[in-house]
Amino acid sequence: MSPPLVSVIIPTYNRARWILEAIDSVLGQTYGNVQLVVVDDGSTDDTRDMLRRRDGRVTVIHTGHNRGPAAARNRGISAAAGDLIAFLDSDDLWLPEKLSVQVRYFTDHPDCRVCQTEELWIRNGVRVNPMRKHAKHAGWIFNPCLARCIVSPSAVMLHRSVFECVGLFDEAMPACEDYDLWLRIAPVYEIHLITRPLIIKRGGHADQQSRRIPHLDRWRIHALCKILESDLLAHDQYAEACAALAAKCRVYGNGCIKHGRRAEGLHYLGLPSRYQAQDEREPCHEPCVLS
Repeated sequence: MSPPLVSVIIPTYNRARWILEAIDSVLGQTYGNVQLVVVDDGSTDDTRDMLRRRDGRVTVIHTGHNRGPAAARNRGISAAAGDLIAFLDSDDLWLPEKLSVQVRYFTDHPDCRVCQTEELWIRNGVRVNPMRKHAKHAGWIFNPCLARCIVSPSAVMLHRSVFECVGLFDEAMPACEDYDLWLRIAPVYEIHLITRPLIIKRGGHADQQSRRIPHLDRWRIHALCKILESDLLAHDQYAEACAALAAKCRVYGNGCIKHGRRAEGLHYLGLPSRYQAQDEREPCHEPCVLS
């Protein structure tokens, strides 16, 4: 049997100083059957010029204007030819055996549909250790996913059928779109973990998405409302998601009031009652509206 094709998707926006390193970490993989798709999400810096240097080995898609990481990743998925799909953020790097190790894991575990690896963290050029709350989990990890995003896009590999089941990234979300996707995946699929660190996750720079988008918690709350309104959750998962929603709404709502946004704060403080009042996970048909 020929080795499976892995489609690698790198979304990028104004990352001219990083993008070639990310690309070269894919082109330098020990695994050979790779389709590399770079989605330039409307960059206004020198990203387009940088990408011309690698055009011969890379499929480059220019979106024309910036639509955000969810739309960029989805555009890459639509161009992907492989059954296995991996993502790499344009400021991160892969170690050379990343794809080989993951493909071998999929081969050895034919029921696996989602698998991520451990990672090395670099902050402002310095190696740091993740805190315990950022520890990765394996198996049925829906409950740990509620508190924060514990699946790294740069570390994960998914079978195409996962997206056919739970849908793509939510393009209406300018941030926390990965948190939203893992909340939809984790009730349906086991998340497998390779405990070997195979990516270098770089952070601390000013152009990170988490620094550019204000009020990230309101998008996490939006994602929790979405999963509560879905039909994906068992009763115990629904109860855990309600508890997580209440905790995040309490912190965010009180923060809004403290900073003079009283109406917004009261909206979020009252939001959990819409879901907690439902008996035996009856679906909520009201759309979740961000104030």
